[in-house]
Amino acid sequence: MSLRLTLHPDSRCQAVTQIEVEATCSKPGTLQLRYVVTGDISVLRLPPVTAPARADELWRHTCFEAFVQQSPGPAYYEFNFAPSTRWAAYAFTDYRENVRVVDEIGTPRIEPQSGDGMYELEAVLELNSLAGLPADMPWRLGLSAVIEDVSGRISYWALAHPPGKPDFHHSDGFALEIPPVKSR
Repeated sequence: MSLRLTLHPDSRCQAVTQIEVEATCSKPGTLQLRYVVTGDISVLRLPPVTAPARADELWRHTCFEAFVQQSPGPAYYEFNFAPSTRWAAYAFTDYRENVRVVDEIGTPRIEPQSGDGMYELEAVLELNSLAGLPADMPWRLGLSAVIEDVSGRISYWALAHPPGKPDFHHSDGFALEIPPVKSR
């Protein structure tokens, strides 16, 4: 199922007409994300693809994000995917509390592609090694995107926005629940 991200009310973005995302779990502990941006892709700031590697502060430029938590529970994980295939993974014990880099997972598979009026980024995460995300429990997801245009203007997109400034960490943004996948 494709879900539409909405532009934060305080953001402006004339280049993008819509962002849709699909989130699926094809097998226990595996999260597949597919972000599709439509609009005038030529005016987006998209870094060239490089070798996948961890990097911090990806959110300062075009970046696709997923926030995942066990449902219910205050702890959550943040995953960032850049068009360059750089990525980041963090764990929090509660809302913006006790952040740490997640070393328990391997490099996600990140595949960007661009077409006429469309940009797509697919990311596949193997999350079986994360104790805070048991595969036999439902997960709540906050899906979002930071889009930068060539002028440096940043816009913020999410499934749901809490009141006030853009805040992807806020629990109101965890708007999608994914049931556990049964082992075969």
